Amino acid sequence: MADLYEADILLWSERQRDLLRRVAAGEAVNEAPDWPNIIEEIESVGNEQLHAVESLLRQALVHMLKAQAWPQAPYVPHWLSEARGFRAGAADRFVPSMRQRIDLARIYRQALRIMPDTIDGQPPLPVPAACPVTLDELLAD
Repeated sequence: MADLYEADILLWSERQRDLLRRVAAGEAVNEAPDWPNIIEEIESVGNEQLHAVESLLRQALVHMLKAQAWPQAPYVPHWLSEARGFRAGAADRFVPSMRQRIDLARIYRQALRIMPDTIDGQPPLPVPAACPVTLDELLAD
C-alpha cells in the first residue's frame, strides 16, 4: 500500500477511506490500514491549515505596508481592499490552537522582505521595523 501512496495518492486515499470505514463499522478486514502514511497525512492537514493562515496574514501585511509606504499611490484603495480580504480569509480559517504557533514577528519580517523597492519609480516612505498590529487586530472584522 505504501507503493500506491507514492504512485497515486488519490487512489491511495480512497482505498484508505474505504478501509477505515469498514474497520470503524466493525467489519473484519484482511488488510491493515497504512498507518504511517495516514498519520503523516493527518499531520499534514493541520500544518497546511496553519500555513494557509500564515500566508494570508503575510499577504494582508504586505498590502497594508504598501498602502502605508506609498500613501499617495492610486492603488491604495485596492491594496486596502485586498488586505481586508486576506484578513477575512485568515480569520475564517483561524482556530484557537494556531495562536501559540503563529509567529507574527516572523511573518511581519517576511512581509517587509516581500515589499517592492519602488512603485511607479517612487521609493517607499519609512514603515515600522516591528509589527505595529497584533494578531487579534489582524483577525478582527
